[in-house]
Amino acid sequence: MRLLVTGAAGFIGSYLSTRLLTEGHSVVGIDNLNDYYEVQLKIDRVDRLQKNPRFQFIKLDIADKKGMDDLFAGERFDRVFHLAAQAGVRYSLTNPHVYIESNLVGFLHILEGCRHSAVPHLIYASSSSVYGANTKMPFSVADSVDHPVSLYAATKKANELMAHCYSHLYRIPTTGLRFFTVYGPWGRPDMALFLFTKAILAGKPIDVFNYGEMERDFTYIDDIIEGVVRVSEKIPTGIVKPSDDDCTAPNGSGIAAVGVPTRVFNIGNHRPVSLMTFIALLEKEIGKQSEHRMLPMQPGDVPKTFADVEDLVKITGFSPVTPVEEGVKRFVKWYREYYRA
Repeated sequence: MRLLVTGAAGFIGSYLSTRLLTEGHSVVGIDNLNDYYEVQLKIDRVDRLQKNPRFQFIKLDIADKKGMDDLFAGERFDRVFHLAAQAGVRYSLTNPHVYIESNLVGFLHILEGCRHSAVPHLIYASSSSVYGANTKMPFSVADSVDHPVSLYAATKKANELMAHCYSHLYRIPTTGLRFFTVYGPWGRPDMALFLFTKAILAGKPIDVFNYGEMERDFTYIDDIIEGVVRVSEKIPTGIVKPSDDDCTAPNGSGIAAVGVPTRVFNIGNHRPVSLMTFIALLEKEIGKQSEHRMLPMQPGDVPKTFADVEDLVKITGFSPVTPVEEGVKRFVKWYREYYRA
């Protein structure tokens, strides 16, 4: 198939592109290579992909309407995997406008491109952050998500609503994926695992928020990619009967409305790990103890995430399997090699 991956220079996008190329598909990858974190890491990810002749990279911002219009006018994609976005909860507190441009305006351009090109299936990244202040555990796609605690989370919920609207109006099959704390080699430098590793190796203290009273459903990158690929093969039809392969709709609305070809899934490890346990695993793997600078909860953050993956298992037969111990080990090995640390 001919596939589009947005955010192809990003963490998840580069892994997904590699997997799709391995399966024999042709991949067009786009990314604006912004400087939210070190650009060289993004360039190195793309360089690895460009060794495959079936990969084409285009430097393009999804907020560029003409550029996106031209892209969809000149191509016919069998699937669109939309992973490009301005990421980060804390960054949204100080740089809100970029989230609107990328996550809302950019997503509109994706939806319009899929609409006018009659793309058979749009798979897009949402986030576990949409659960916001929810306290019911584990987080289910049937739960209400009306209380986001960051602008980033609000834009991701908006994406789900926008996709639902386009599925309803234009019969575009859409699938949203709520990712839970993705980690692994080639990961994002703004994430805790990356920051902790860098600080520990440098002999510097690490910042531990909410005084360590945090839990995260850490999900290894290979499991995320397996989930994305399997979900992409299950195109939603909007036909809902008790015997159908379908799932509960987002936002507490019960079963998806008949006739709307849209779904939302959680992709998480379904095994929350306390932050202090995670740090201890990392210190053990690195072989160094660190000083812990205990700090209060940060604005926009949540104390715990925990994914209910029942729908994912029911429809795709897949559930994330990588233990956090193994994932941390692989990350530290890559970090030491990449940064010669």
